[in-house]
Amino acid sequence: MKKSGLLSFFLVCYLFSYSQSLKKVAISNSGCSLYAFCEFKFEKEYSQDSSVVYTGECVKDEISYGIICVKLKEAADDLERAEESMINYLDYLKTSFGITKSAGYGRGHRLNDNEKTRGVIDYWEDGEKNNWKVKAWTDGKFIGVLYGYSLKELPEQKLNVFLDSFRLPAQ
Repeated sequence: MKKSGLLSFFLVCYLFSYSQSLKKVAISNSGCSLYAFCEFKFEKEYSQDSSVVYTGECVKDEISYGIICVKLKEAADDLERAEESMINYLDYLKTSFGITKSAGYGRGHRLNDNEKTRGVIDYWEDGEKNNWKVKAWTDGKFIGVLYGYSLKELPEQKLNVFLDSFRLPAQ
């Protein structure tokens, strides 16, 4: 009993230390949001198929945090198709970011245990030897790609708080 109480106390203290620096951030006027450790400035662009793309990046403690939020022009009703589109988009981003190594996509993730979402995770390395951790989410209407990268070893638990913080509209 004492051990579980002590463990719970330390876990609460650990999470509280991160929550003090976390802020809820609206991703421009997309309806999506996330929790961030640093200030994001968002840019809005349009993809070749006229989907709206919001991007933002910030740096804290030598770690770059980023978000790419895509409001799809044509929603996918089939979540398997939506997941494949999301993976194709991640493959495109690998080229854009100069990624040279990839661990491979881990599938089967659900955003906040929502069965109407799909998520994948991957670990990358770029040409400058930055370590990346990427998590992408979709509900068929939006794709959210959250990532963190650094030349240093990534703080997994802190980064996971950010990567899992994406919120879709009406969530």
